[in-house]
Amino acid sequence: MLSLLPQLRGFARFLTGQPAAADDLVQETVLRALGALEQFTPGTSMKAWLYTIARNLFYEQARKGRRERDVMSDYALRPDQAESGTGAGEADVLRDLNGAIWQLTPRLREALVLVGVQEMTYAEAAHVCGVTVGTLKARVSRARAQIMDYMQAGSGGAG
Repeated sequence: MLSLLPQLRGFARFLTGQPAAADDLVQETVLRALGALEQFTPGTSMKAWLYTIARNLFYEQARKGRRERDVMSDYALRPDQAESGTGAGEADVLRDLNGAIWQLTPRLREALVLVGVQEMTYAEAAHVCGVTVGTLKARVSRARAQIMDYMQAGSGGAG
């Protein structure tokens, strides 16, 4: 389990978008996993099991957060993007790519991150997301297409 923590934290960062929230999510995931260790099936993927727990916690917290934001709407406001600087080249491309990733819906973003960043197989990622392999492949394909559209629109079609 310990060897998977850096990868789990990376996945949590993509889910939450904030380092501190990601650390909290990983901590809660480990606590839940340790508390439910008897439910883990030996011989199956510990990575997929932990990612599933993290994903479920994230959506559970997101639902709870939405209810809290309804009550405390002023407190929940946060800027979505920093003001763009006058940098050029790779920094701009990375900033645009980051913006494109965060424009995706959470389900498309998680599918893309699991397959593209966390290097899970489609079957592993589908298991984590609780969907069929075909559904996951469709989500990854839509995510990639939306990112390409966003990047092309941001560069004025040249790129």
